[in-house]
Amino acid sequence: MAFSLPIGAATKMTDQTKQHTAYLSGGCFWGMEELVREIPGVHQTEVGYTGGHTPNARYEQVSTGKTGHAESLKVVFDPQRLSYRHLLFEFFRMHNPTTRNQQGNDIGTQYRSAIFFTDEEQKRVAAEVIKAVDTSGEWKGKIVTELVPFKEFFRAEEYHQKYLVKNRGGYTCHYMRRFDLGETK
Repeated sequence: MAFSLPIGAATKMTDQTKQHTAYLSGGCFWGMEELVREIPGVHQTEVGYTGGHTPNARYEQVSTGKTGHAESLKVVFDPQRLSYRHLLFEFFRMHNPTTRNQQGNDIGTQYRSAIFFTDEEQKRVAAEVIKAVDTSGEWKGKIVTELVPFKEFFRAEEYHQKYLVKNRGGYTCHYMRRFDLGETK
């Protein structure tokens, strides 16, 4: 079931349809969306802005780094097919969680690595996964991914949605690394 909210609409997790929602930031949202939407069990992705202090954030504001928002990905998934834990392990394979406020050539607080948890269970699982990834030895540096409470998500402008589908060959610094993060499903 796909749905879309008006640009700028704030959203929170819903469990009414047996779907769960995750909010992740790991650099430019275009590359993350392209990889996440291919994970079995993912129903919907939307790019947007979260984690800041500016209401109804827009790209022009967020790109200055002054709103506190991160370019983020909203992921609606079927927990019967894809666990939150597994989704997070995939998240840690697709970006470098050891670089603070940077992914590739993208530099600024809007490109930080962050997991925005919607409840205590997501917080617990995310903390466990961060610890497992940090101690896996797969990343040479310390994990700097922020674990913060979700407040609201502002859907990005339409031209950002599925950008790499619309613009084949467009810029991305994301790719799936194939290594063992000590994951259990």
